[in-house]
Amino acid sequence: MARLLPRRWTKAPVFGSLMAAAGLLVAACGGGGQSQASPAAQSLQGQSLEVAAVWSGAEQASFKQVLDAFKAKTGASYTYTSTGDNIGTVLGSRLAQKNPPDVAILPQPGLLNDLAKQGALTEVDGPTKSAVQANYSSDWMKLGTANDKLYGVFFKAANKSTFWYNPKAVKAAGVNDAPAAFSDLVKDAKTVSASGTPALAMTGGDGWTLTDWFENVYLSQAGPEKYDQLTKHQIKWTDDSVRQTLTTLAQLWGDNTLLAGGRQAATSTAFMDAAPWIVGSSPKAAMMYEGDFVQGVLVSTAKAAPKTDFDYWPFPAAGSTKGYVVGGGDVAVMMKDTKAARAMMQYLASPEAATPWVKAGGFTSPNKKVDTSLYPDPIATASAKQLTSASVFRFDMSDQAPAAFGGTKGKGEWADLQAFLANPTTIDATMQQLEKDAAAAYGS
Repeated sequence: MARLLPRRWTKAPVFGSLMAAAGLLVAACGGGGQSQASPAAQSLQGQSLEVAAVWSGAEQASFKQVLDAFKAKTGASYTYTSTGDNIGTVLGSRLAQKNPPDVAILPQPGLLNDLAKQGALTEVDGPTKSAVQANYSSDWMKLGTANDKLYGVFFKAANKSTFWYNPKAVKAAGVNDAPAAFSDLVKDAKTVSASGTPALAMTGGDGWTLTDWFENVYLSQAGPEKYDQLTKHQIKWTDDSVRQTLTTLAQLWGDNTLLAGGRQAATSTAFMDAAPWIVGSSPKAAMMYEGDFVQGVLVSTAKAAPKTDFDYWPFPAAGSTKGYVVGGGDVAVMMKDTKAARAMMQYLASPEAATPWVKAGGFTSPNKKVDTSLYPDPIATASAKQLTSASVFRFDMSDQAPAAFGGTKGKGEWADLQAFLANPTTIDATMQQLEKDAAAAYGS
């Protein structure tokens, strides 16, 4: 089954309407003393709940398999609401009307933090909290926590530390092993290019892809503490750690001979257009970087076969931090304190809940208790294992930034890194522009 491309709406400016509605928030959304005991079979017969999420189309159909399994287990009926891209606006309006969904699944931790500050969420405690502690790494728990209280259960994840390649093309060039370090990747790219196949499909037409490049190199070189500081703008983008990362990226980005189609194609080609370049008997490029969703694009649009037509390496470490993963995810929160909502949250924290979507494909669970043998192919299995066993996990930095800096087309970090890709010699100017844009967006 195809692994579906996750939306970049996690970058969208969703907070404005939600903040406007905050003043109308009512106590009905607050915490309570409902029991969180695991429901017995059919124990919720006659009860109902509403679950809201961004998913539509094939993703909605897959998630409804999860909801149907919950209904069969508990007897509770459900209504699913697809909010589309503007989930913050939709939830803000629903809060103003004093009618939020029972459970919402949010595409970024920033929105969870915003809702928690407004008192719109119910704390996850009791058996559900115990399940999260048992089934998830501490990094996922931290992402679901605000003001020292656990509010979120991460249900769906994305591994963004995957580097994709055409096995036949790289082997024909004499590259037989995964690059152990970023410097090895540069050497391998030169080897592939010398063989006659362009080495690297760059997707600079989409600014968000360049932020993902930056985050993988930065986490490895600067380390998780600096990564967290830069994410919160506690250090400036003129910090020497940023210079080091841009210098490292320039080793690849600055060599025109390594870029499929040259610099013009590298700076103008969108992700969806470039991904299929790496498959086929005469690929336009041998390698490309992006998250685990690349597989879904290659299978669905290029009809490519995993392992045979494409495979991936873990993103090669550029520094001393190894075994890391940069990723994204969707987190469930409780907006009404009801027995059915609590049962749903506990269910979503279990490996049982993830099983239907895992088997269907197009899904990675951050729950480390999910049986990875259930994934539909070896690449999906390997990516899931990489994610759940990561020694260091960090959420996409730009997804946690104010939208004006980390999530707006043609502005902020997206535009600044696009300009740097167009001219990778401008390291100092790029750092200064990044800091100028970050300071304006963060208000500091």
